[in-house]
Amino acid sequence: MRLLQISRLTLGVAIVATGHIAHGALLEGGAVAAPDEYSAKVAAQVLKAGGNAVDAAVATAFTLAVTYPEAGNIGGGGFMTLYMDGKPYFLDYREVAPKASSKTMYLDDKGEVIENLSLVGAKASGAPGTVLGMWEAHQRFGKLPWSELITLAVGYAREGFTVADQQFQYREDAIGLFNGTTNFEDYFGSMRPGSTFRQPELAETLERIADKGPDDFYKGRTADLLVAQMQRDDGLITKADLADYRVKWREPMRVDWQGNSLYTAPLPSSGGIALAQLIGMKQQRAADFKGVELNSARYIHLLAEIEKRVFADRADYLGDPDYSDVPVAKLTSPEYLKQRAAEINPTAISETEKVRPGLESTQTTHFTIVDADGNAVSNTYTLNLDYGSGVVVKGAGFLLNDEMDDFSAKPGVANAFGVVGSDANAIEPGKRMLSSMSPSIVTRDGKVSLVLGTPGGSRIFTSIFQVLNNVYDFDMPLEKAVAAQRVHHQLLPKDTIYYDAHAPLTGKVADELKAMGYTLEDQGWLMGDIQAIRVDGTRLQTGSDPRGRGVGMIVKP
Repeated sequence: MRLLQISRLTLGVAIVATGHIAHGALLEGGAVAAPDEYSAKVAAQVLKAGGNAVDAAVATAFTLAVTYPEAGNIGGGGFMTLYMDGKPYFLDYREVAPKASSKTMYLDDKGEVIENLSLVGAKASGAPGTVLGMWEAHQRFGKLPWSELITLAVGYAREGFTVADQQFQYREDAIGLFNGTTNFEDYFGSMRPGSTFRQPELAETLERIADKGPDDFYKGRTADLLVAQMQRDDGLITKADLADYRVKWREPMRVDWQGNSLYTAPLPSSGGIALAQLIGMKQQRAADFKGVELNSARYIHLLAEIEKRVFADRADYLGDPDYSDVPVAKLTSPEYLKQRAAEINPTAISETEKVRPGLESTQTTHFTIVDADGNAVSNTYTLNLDYGSGVVVKGAGFLLNDEMDDFSAKPGVANAFGVVGSDANAIEPGKRMLSSMSPSIVTRDGKVSLVLGTPGGSRIFTSIFQVLNNVYDFDMPLEKAVAAQRVHHQLLPKDTIYYDAHAPLTGKVADELKAMGYTLEDQGWLMGDIQAIRVDGTRLQTGSDPRGRGVGMIVKP
């Protein structure tokens, strides 16, 4: 196979010579659904050049680190669900707590949580996993050379990209949160909608990673720059934290329903268990849903009744499985889901105070890729909130995450997404923080039929659940299923249903829900950014959420 040859004069994305698509292709071509036009274009070009879904995923991830800095990253981490050669895989490259971290590190001398300490500044960052995660996926499944895939992103960093309107909006929000306490404005203060934004330090970092692989990031020059930034800003990440970081290949969570198999995120994501519970309880209450109109008051109420029980279990039981004995089998067993479903009141709100765990005792991004051989990658990675901790590694040009906020700083105290937790998700050195990221792949008869995922914090798995319902229960075309109204309820705040400005909850439905006792609230930010691909026989459909600026492309041989 001939390799990609990159021309810097065309922003590092033009393919001068391309290879061929693999023989015996199962589909009409490949497809990508990605959160911006640059990453979608890069993925499409890699697929066109004969790369597989993992090659395209690596190139996409590094491109987003440049063109989607509010969430795309090399200073964060995430999860990847894969379906390669007919087998499912799951890669955990979530950040970990530094060795110097402690359970009470965000509490004052009175035991109260110090505002924003887990969100802003160097102490908010866990040891990043993205670079090693992409490397491990490529080592196991990639076809094209590593360096060529990263070179695609280098051009955008060196030559620049055009800033989108929404990036400017997020930048303004971030500046308000960081409030001059980090070096964020030194690097991103010049961003303006429609302008060309260049990142020369990041370009050099990406070139080193392209040349030396993850050794540069975890042991070499980039590691030195990251640790120097920690020392300047009183952060905790050390050379030992970086050198000792490891990714984990885990068994994906599998949920079987309606003749389909859903492969999604296991712990330390709460998403897989949550989706298993959401789907399972909905099946148990199938009679209540029969004939109920999509997004009617009754439909939304039934969703809320199911969701509040999922969040009750999430708060008490879930955490890093390497540090906590999580009863996954019990939480997802048919007997338990039948018990929980029996508690649901189909006509009135269950009292929040009586919804207990049932057993005894803002910014992420997602992309989806399918290649012509039917292989698929569903990847969600994150800095946590927009632009992460606001700390840019001087000399390396990349933002660091604020994922430490995903731990429970104090049992029962909500994080930035309003979600509470317990000791199962308390801070410990080397521990992975609980997540809601749920990159998902649906198969039928052993072949990929739907690939999807989304950002959105605690809204991630409820958004995916609703899109699955739209596709499989309401037979909606993928684009409409992705664009439809979404709502969210998470037990606390009490009896509150959230919606977004894309599809507001108003009119008769809103009046009926209020009459039942619900509080309806525009959450103030868009609920997710679903990127999905559907496979129907050999034909492909893409669905990029109109809430974002994503692009879907079909790549023909």
